[in-house]
Amino acid sequence: MTSDPDTLGRIVTLLDGAGIPYMVTGSVASSHHGLPRMTHDADVVVDPEAASLERLLAALQATDLYVGVETAREALRARRQFNVIDPASGFKIDLIVLKDRPFSRIEFERRRPARLTDSLTAALATAEDSILSKLEWSRKAGESAQQLADAAGVVRMSGASLDVGYIERWAEELGVLDLWRRVAVSPR
Repeated sequence: MTSDPDTLGRIVTLLDGAGIPYMVTGSVASSHHGLPRMTHDADVVVDPEAASLERLLAALQATDLYVGVETAREALRARRQFNVIDPASGFKIDLIVLKDRPFSRIEFERRRPARLTDSLTAALATAEDSILSKLEWSRKAGESAQQLADAAGVVRMSGASLDVGYIERWAEELGVLDLWRRVAVSPR
């Protein structure tokens, strides 16, 4: 889980208040579904419109959290990411604008509420989508061992409940089927 669940909770509250659909992903999601590990940041996929982004930026500016306003606006235009940082702790949240591709849209539609701490329930990527995301990040990072270990941890802990057909279909589409086969332990 994150080393700073309070900051993540604050961001979730601000996103809800701004009317921005979101999904917690990355290491927070893979730790929830798999083997826990501490992380000093959080990845949150967001799907804002221009008006809701402006509401979020105004709300963030009224807090002690740092956000680059122009960077955030450009991230929406370019469908990239921007950061929110808690200066007190140094904790960083990457707000990743939803990519315009079939997998990303389906992954976002499949998100589910999950209790991350006693006081934080948030929309979370599914176990299958956490695996696929970790495999993609591993590939982008030159087959990162940490990303593969996170994916394998989800496989290990989720076991028979995984929709293997779904994973294999998207792993092939995303070009990570070889990595999936490396981390897969047949949950059947």
